[in-house]
Amino acid sequence: MNKAVHVFIGVLMSISAFAQSDPNLGIIPAPVSVTKANGNFILDKTTILINQSIDGARINDLLNAFIVSRAGFALREATISQPNQKSILLTSAGADKLPDEGYTIKVNSNQIVITGRGAGLFYAVQSMMQMMPEKTGDKIMIPAVTINDYPRFSYRGTMLDVSRHFFPISFIKKYIDQLAYYKINTFHWHLTDDQGWRLEIKKYPKLTSVGAVRNGSIIGRYPGTGNYLTEVKGFYTQDEAKEIVKYAAERYITVIPEIELPGHASAAIAAYPSLSCFPDRDTFISDKTAWAGSRKGKQVQQTWGVFDDIFVPSQNTFNMLNDVLDEVIAIFPSKYIHIGGDEAPKTYWKESPFCQALMKEKGLKDEHELQSYFIQTIEKHVNEKGRSIIGWDEILEGGLAPNATVMSWRGEAGGIAAAQQNHDVIMTPGSMGLYIDHQQSESPDEPVTIGGLAPYQKIYGYDPIPQVLTADQRKYVKGVQANMWTEYIKTTNKIENHAFPRLMALSEIAWTPVERKDLKNFSEDRLPVHLARLDKMGVNFWVPTPIGQSEKTLNGGDFVIDLKVPIIGGKIYYSLDSSRPSENAFLYTLPVKVMVPKGEKRVLKTIVIAPSGKRSVVTETLLNNGAPEVKAEAKK
Repeated sequence: MNKAVHVFIGVLMSISAFAQSDPNLGIIPAPVSVTKANGNFILDKTTILINQSIDGARINDLLNAFIVSRAGFALREATISQPNQKSILLTSAGADKLPDEGYTIKVNSNQIVITGRGAGLFYAVQSMMQMMPEKTGDKIMIPAVTINDYPRFSYRGTMLDVSRHFFPISFIKKYIDQLAYYKINTFHWHLTDDQGWRLEIKKYPKLTSVGAVRNGSIIGRYPGTGNYLTEVKGFYTQDEAKEIVKYAAERYITVIPEIELPGHASAAIAAYPSLSCFPDRDTFISDKTAWAGSRKGKQVQQTWGVFDDIFVPSQNTFNMLNDVLDEVIAIFPSKYIHIGGDEAPKTYWKESPFCQALMKEKGLKDEHELQSYFIQTIEKHVNEKGRSIIGWDEILEGGLAPNATVMSWRGEAGGIAAAQQNHDVIMTPGSMGLYIDHQQSESPDEPVTIGGLAPYQKIYGYDPIPQVLTADQRKYVKGVQANMWTEYIKTTNKIENHAFPRLMALSEIAWTPVERKDLKNFSEDRLPVHLARLDKMGVNFWVPTPIGQSEKTLNGGDFVIDLKVPIIGGKIYYSLDSSRPSENAFLYTLPVKVMVPKGEKRVLKTIVIAPSGKRSVVTETLLNNGAPEVKAEAKK
């Protein structure tokens, strides 16, 4: 079997009978249409797997290997079906009439026909694997159904920051596997920032020998309660980056590299001080910042935030950045090269005689126009190489580069403005829950984050098409993306905890028509099955709190606690005596009636424990029957 197709073989969790009553058959993201019929296809050892697709050899192997893991046997493969022979057929016939990345699955009692081409066929098999139940005896009963499916948006992305903390190639591949399973087709790789340069550039080796190493990192939120005093280092060689590009492409995922400019450049400037407006000026380090090592000279930043030392817009800088981008373009075949463009302070440019003279020479009225000049100079070079730039919404300031695509992160305003100027847009507003480094609940059990609150329900409720846009302008919104910044995420376990289940919600708003979205169906019917699959695979997801539990105060005397477990095979434990629940608390199995005497209150506390032992945060509900509010004692 081709090694490239071992995406989830041997570990996929069954959707089983739990999901067969689900109108979406357990598929995430929900398909455009699912039409059930009477009867079943009985998959057994007599079934033949037929590949008549022009590009389905690897996908054929993927499906057969999955069947081995699910049924315990492989299907005999052929290229032609025999009369009355039960078969699963992979075909490209008619796929040219389907929308881009679209597919159909038709199941009757004698045959399963899976139609698609390239990504469409790949996604069809992902859906097929998700809807296939456990075997009964030596057979698998697959319900008769017709599925027609295609994506709402062509760009369905997620960004991972590897600059603040470095993560190994093995994890990046594991992460890409999950993205592919949920039909996310773009991996935005944030490779450079103030705290680390993570990609080998052969012409400028100091970018990694110096820029990929920092002596320490602050502890806790800025300005920190100390410093870990341990090096954070690491970078991807060009061969490793090419390996990731190839691995992703085999799963129909495009990798977009990000090289930050003109701001967030401290690591590059530490390597090559001539890139600064003031090469001889020490990196500014606040006296409040706990620091490891020397404070002299140009330093890779050990804390988080925005820093004044940014690239000087000199010919030397442009020559070097063009050289860097040439090497990047040679590695990454993506249409887009992300150039950042966000959070670029203008302090040093205002202080720099060179910058002020350049502005006068070019007829630029302010530093925002100087940034636009910087971006447009870079864009011209990238366009000459046959590529396009994409940048954060600050690239609108001072005038948008002619062919740029805008990634709107500071709310929707940047995306709206760009679409109104007939520029392509990717919506990724942090205010709508798409910054998945934010907290997932208001529980004190949540790990340290940068702040914010972005539960998966908030993401699920977001529509990436702003209503203020006209019908013509809406076509410029090409897709949606979730971003994972890693200032406060040091480990791969914490990445997974922040990513899932939120990326599942992202996949549905990126793929599924608005009218087919259903949060109740997503949360109660499909998500519990998919979280059980992740649990079995060893993915460290965030365990949701009990379905049906309110975190608001409930008033009354008699309360019925009616909850659902949010993960198949998980358990809910609860307490009513203010103790913290664990396995030693009461096991929830049936609705519980709680009678609270007049003038008193009780606190319901719950915890969900997954089959593997992963735990949710503790959720509290105040059950109040007229008890007086206790006011905090005034400080003396």
